[in-house]
Amino acid sequence: MLKAALVGCVGSTELAARILANSPDWSLDLIVTLELAAAKRHSDFVDLSGLASESDAKLFRTFNSNSPECLRAVAEADVDFIFVIGWSQICRTEFMALKPDKIIGYHPAALPRLRGRAALPWTILLQEPITAGSLMWLGNDADNGDLIDQQYFHVATDETAETLYAKHQAALAEMLERSLSKIASGQLPRHPQDPRYATYAAKRTREDGLIDWRADAFAIDRLVRAVGRPYPGAFTFNNDDRLTIWRSSVLPDCGMHHAMTGQIVERSEDQFTVVTGNGLLKVLEWDTTSGKAPSQHAVLGRDRA
Repeated sequence: MLKAALVGCVGSTELAARILANSPDWSLDLIVTLELAAAKRHSDFVDLSGLASESDAKLFRTFNSNSPECLRAVAEADVDFIFVIGWSQICRTEFMALKPDKIIGYHPAALPRLRGRAALPWTILLQEPITAGSLMWLGNDADNGDLIDQQYFHVATDETAETLYAKHQAALAEMLERSLSKIASGQLPRHPQDPRYATYAAKRTREDGLIDWRADAFAIDRLVRAVGRPYPGAFTFNNDDRLTIWRSSVLPDCGMHHAMTGQIVERSEDQFTVVTGNGLLKVLEWDTTSGKAPSQHAVLGRDRA
């Protein structure tokens, strides 16, 4: 039986932990995860302490997976393979030296495309028609390691971060199920990436969800879908009241509204329509810091442009 350590702190980590713990050829001996005090770093953070207890795995919390304390904990576990899934920190040279050529990662993109950060939001923002989940051996740079497996799937025109997240969870589960048995039998698939096709996705922050109402309605709707749950959401301001938009749709602009960009021109009890730089955006689900709805004819974002 092969011994595994798992590093991560989000939904995909929890999924991988359950699959490893239930695999007949593997034992999950160590889970390295984030300190609870840093949980707000990830909007999709999952506390893995209960799962570690269920799996008889040792739990080690850290702010930094490259710290001497973390390196020592992983070394002392004396595992055969390390899985890094759902962890945003880069594994430095000292970490990689713990198990040379035996550290496995997952990236939610069709590598070598979209190496880097925030691959799910970028997939929607770039209107990628097809993407993939990529199971790989960690390399000497971010997301450049040899591929173990890839699973491709279509990205719907109305895809949201939540639905895309679910597709990646399903892809990860299927690839892990396939790959764990292969690795246990001594097969170590390695398919080099072609660097000619590499692209790089930059880090995004929660403030990148700020809506520019001068953009066209389709672009704003993409932003709403790209940074919605489990991420912090697209947002604007009604004076000083922060308004987060979770779901929207684009309406045809028949030229019947004469209003300023960002102005609410139609409103019902729980929905409202906003004029954009080109077209109308109907806001279907939202919340505000104050708990109050914006009023008819309010101009959103005007004081925060």
